[in-house]
Amino acid sequence: MPHALCDLHRLDASSALALIRGNEVTCVEYVEALLARIEQRDPVVKAWAFLDREHALAQARALDALPHNKRGPLHGLPVAVKDVILTKDQPTQYRSQAYASKVPIAMDAAPVMTLRASGALILGKTTTTEFATCQRGPETRNPHDPTRTAGGSSSGSGAAVGDFQVPIALGTQTGGSTIRPGSFNGIYAFKPTWNAISREGLKIYSLTCDTLGLYARSVADLKLLADAFRLEDDVPPPVEPLSLKGAKFGLVKTHVWPRAEEGTRAAWEKAKTLLVEEGAEVEEVDLPAEFEELWRLYVLSGEGRSAFLGDYLMHADVLDPLILSHVRNESKITRAQQLEGYDKIAALRPKLDAIASRYDALVTPSTVDEAIKLVEPDRFTGDASFNLMWTILQVPVLNVPGFAGPSGCPLGLSLVAPRYFDQHLLWVGEAVGRVWGEKGGWKSAL
Repeated sequence: MPHALCDLHRLDASSALALIRGNEVTCVEYVEALLARIEQRDPVVKAWAFLDREHALAQARALDALPHNKRGPLHGLPVAVKDVILTKDQPTQYRSQAYASKVPIAMDAAPVMTLRASGALILGKTTTTEFATCQRGPETRNPHDPTRTAGGSSSGSGAAVGDFQVPIALGTQTGGSTIRPGSFNGIYAFKPTWNAISREGLKIYSLTCDTLGLYARSVADLKLLADAFRLEDDVPPPVEPLSLKGAKFGLVKTHVWPRAEEGTRAAWEKAKTLLVEEGAEVEEVDLPAEFEELWRLYVLSGEGRSAFLGDYLMHADVLDPLILSHVRNESKITRAQQLEGYDKIAALRPKLDAIASRYDALVTPSTVDEAIKLVEPDRFTGDASFNLMWTILQVPVLNVPGFAGPSGCPLGLSLVAPRYFDQHLLWVGEAVGRVWGEKGGWKSAL
């Protein structure tokens, strides 16, 4: 056997799948290795909202028993699922007292159905903020420094992948709930084009913004998922890897750049230097002033007002104050303001697509800085200032790790492409990730 069983948890998904397909490792052996890692590390990291060891092993045994001609492309791949995504055999609790039942809702969300049909194994449910909406974090800790947040709202998904407890995880993003944990945990995080993956069965805060997010420790693993979810560009990227020599990148600080702190500013300069050293063309891009207005538009407040009405009417006494404020419209947002927001944002999307199409990718910050210290009782999960604009514009975003913050914690930067250039963005991200990963300055001590 080429890998000791105790080391299997360190494999990325692509490597593990190769061993399973080659009959060198069974699904049971792989799951047992991950469960051993979880048993060892999760008392500190606290990434899981629900995990049933025996159920995970039962799934693995059933997959091992399948004949080869019945095995899917993700056969035996364990996946963690954020606890705002329905799973028919595991409870979905949304980190809310209103949904504290341990009884599963008897249906899978559409993305979970796709993964199961592809042969994946749903290992367990990962922690989140309440309804993936609030900024009061769960108890999840950053695996690289347990005194710091793992980010949010996809806290457990980012931490579990970053800590080698699972190779793949699902998150969601309304503002920065996928990209920020990716940066904080030193892993790849991919927010595809809005609605390119069905959101049926996900707890919805914003119909305009909510997007399924994907976590992995390599771009190759994200490509496995992109293929499983049939993310197809109109013009597929080339088969051969991208050469950074002659590639063109637009560096977009955005108007919230003054919020960037020491780590992000240093990573920015290092990333630019590394791209230029590889022969890439790099230029600063200033977005037109009209993009600054995105922050003053009222789509999220208006959509939260209707999204949580049922929860409010049934469970107002146990909901987070932020949920209550949305439903009660405490910010006094009018329907006219909401409509104005919809129309202005819709007009900006093709303008951003046109700007991004001039480059192989745009480069922009993923976070204000490295992960912040956890402060009880709220456990704030971090500032999403650099994320919301791209989410509301519905473009694909990829966090690429490789840099270190001032305290030595991981820090990433984001690549952005036009809408429905998802495979293209992964193609570019693979080339950029090799350089930033090798030369960016951060190395995991886990």
